[in-house]
Amino acid sequence: MNFFTQLPVAVQTFGLLLLSNLFMTWAWYGHLKSLGGRAWWVAALVSWGIALFEYLLQVPANRIGYAGGLSLAQLKIGQEVLTLLVFVPFAVLVMGQPLKLDYLWAGLCLVGAVYFIFRA
Repeated sequence: MNFFTQLPVAVQTFGLLLLSNLFMTWAWYGHLKSLGGRAWWVAALVSWGIALFEYLLQVPANRIGYAGGLSLAQLKIGQEVLTLLVFVPFAVLVMGQPLKLDYLWAGLCLVGAVYFIFRA
């Protein structure tokens, strides 16, 4: 048995989903900066290549979580929280977008969603 499988299911699941989100965010939005001058189909092919790594992490993450007792709704809401946690630094640091108070409000809405989805 390895170290990873000894971690709690939620840590395994959301850890893999966090890594998955890094690839997803780059696949969805990174081409706007790095491939802005190229044809759209070039950006699509590159994005598909990056998205492959996202799926190689996301699929096992959801399978581990679902088999380990997390509901479909818990997996989805957890994914959305991680998406915002990855997207905001990406938007600000990589894409040069201004940090907006709206990110905080969106985050607070997600905290509410997490509460309702994970409560007993």
